[in-house]
Amino acid sequence: MVIKMKTYLGMDFGGTKLLIGEVDSEGTVLRSKRYATGFTRQADAVQALLSAVRDYRDNVGFIGELAAAGVGIVGIVDNARGQWISIGHDPEGPPVPLAQMISEELGVPCGIDNDVRSSTTAELLLGQGRYSQNFIYLNVGTGLAAGFVVGGKLLRGAHVNAGEIGHMVVDLSDGTPCVCGRFGCVENVVSGIGFTRQAQLHGLQELMTQAGGRVDACLLMDRAEAGDKDCLEIINSGAHALACLIMNLVRVTDPDTIIYGGGILSDERFLRKVEQGLDPSTMRGIPGGLTASSFNPRYAGLLGAASLGMVKMRPRSLEATA
Repeated sequence: MVIKMKTYLGMDFGGTKLLIGEVDSEGTVLRSKRYATGFTRQADAVQALLSAVRDYRDNVGFIGELAAAGVGIVGIVDNARGQWISIGHDPEGPPVPLAQMISEELGVPCGIDNDVRSSTTAELLLGQGRYSQNFIYLNVGTGLAAGFVVGGKLLRGAHVNAGEIGHMVVDLSDGTPCVCGRFGCVENVVSGIGFTRQAQLHGLQELMTQAGGRVDACLLMDRAEAGDKDCLEIINSGAHALACLIMNLVRVTDPDTIIYGGGILSDERFLRKVEQGLDPSTMRGIPGGLTASSFNPRYAGLLGAASLGMVKMRPRSLEATA
């Protein structure tokens, strides 16, 4: 009798795509399929996700014996209750029992968390976090958020909002409003959202060539290096703000490593500017330094989602301390 290996199904649901894939216990992606998203209403997103899960199960199938599943998704998520609270800042209605819905479709346990905490879980189980019990996972992409691991435990907070670092104020003189209702938030300076907003304020509409009218960060960097004063100001301000944010976070949780992911820091030119802004006296207690995630960016979110399924099979190992 052939004994199939245990596998985990990950569902990485983002703003523009859903990637579903089967992953083994070592974090190897066995097969995957991509689906389009772009939904603004939570109800539409749920139906699309369930439809995609059925399509994957019926038409792609599983190589191994599926042990559990996980959903890493945008918005606010209650991991302990398995509920998707909202797709944005404000809930549209009652929480959606998404973990239970997926579990009923697949016949296996299912975990759910927001996308950045999912990636943090993957780092803890499969990535750089295996060598650290106290690290910060910093994601600088479309938005700006973090996952905090302290003493080997992932922090979620009383209202499952821990890690929303994009709404830390870095400029008290900035009168530009943020979606959170405050002013001077760092996400408005350094992130896909932030670079786009800054380009708009500088009248640089020609840089907005990405889907959804977003700024092409590489093009912004190219223009800055070519001597465009507005682009250079945006890049320098973003690097300074991110360096300050990193040093503030270091003072809060005292990590030994900062693992970063997301598209913005994948540009080494911008990364070097951020590193130059890090004060050695603040960073000297970080022996692991500022280090890139070891995951292939294409599958990082998928591994994060699958890792939530892995946690379902050993729930006590990663119980949150808050």
